Amino acid sequence: MEQPPKIRIDGLSFWYKDFQALDRVSLAIRANEIFGLMGPAKSGKSTLLKVLNRLCDLLPEARLEGKAYLDDLDLLAPDTDVVSLRRRVGLVLSKPTPLPRSIYENLVLAPRLAGRPHKELPALAEEALKAARLWDEVKDRLHDSALRLSGGQQQRLCLARTLAMQPEVILLDEPTSGLDPISTAKIEETLFQLKSRYTIILVSNNTKQIARATDRTAFLLMGRLIEVGETSQVFTVPRDQRTDDYISGRFG
Repeated sequence: MEQPPKIRIDGLSFWYKDFQALDRVSLAIRANEIFGLMGPAKSGKSTLLKVLNRLCDLLPEARLEGKAYLDDLDLLAPDTDVVSLRRRVGLVLSKPTPLPRSIYENLVLAPRLAGRPHKELPALAEEALKAARLWDEVKDRLHDSALRLSGGQQQRLCLARTLAMQPEVILLDEPTSGLDPISTAKIEETLFQLKSRYTIILVSNNTKQIARATDRTAFLLMGRLIEVGETSQVFTVPRDQRTDDYISGRFG
């Protein structure tokens, strides 16, 4: 018997003032998979992540229609506890954004504010850094400034910072844009290690990365869902000519 989806999106539409960024998108995302979102600029990929994390609440004159669920939780209900939701659904942005504090403080600040006992924080930080495959590189300098890390290390620190909140879902918005190939490979290897414990949604403009690093893929174009399926199927025998055109580089 097939398990119910971890995230279910039903007929979701979203507008920035008069611009419609999403047009009746429906998706079911399984637990413990890496789900890819690909498409050209302004296709709605990043907007979808913002809706799932409720960052859309911060946008003036934005409006939406449709439903989105995390298990049985109505993500978009007015009475949903957004702070609690963001602990369950973590977001890592394209540009690394470490706090101007030590590596250790970057990891433990949010759990401390959430009420985690002080004695648990060192182990929590170590576990998060190991999960992000950064522990061996920084374990002897945890109290150095996070701003002294390389770009790739900063991005893995931001991932570890999200993991320290022990979410259920990780949203990744172009997490390797601007990184060198070695740092990109480390991020991708980390994702494969993490998917046994988390549901991961990866937005990328790099179709090769989507092909390498995801289990299933959705193709968005001008806010509409064009195609969704197993990544191997989408890339080898796409059902829609527009998907084939995008993968082949004929537009985008």
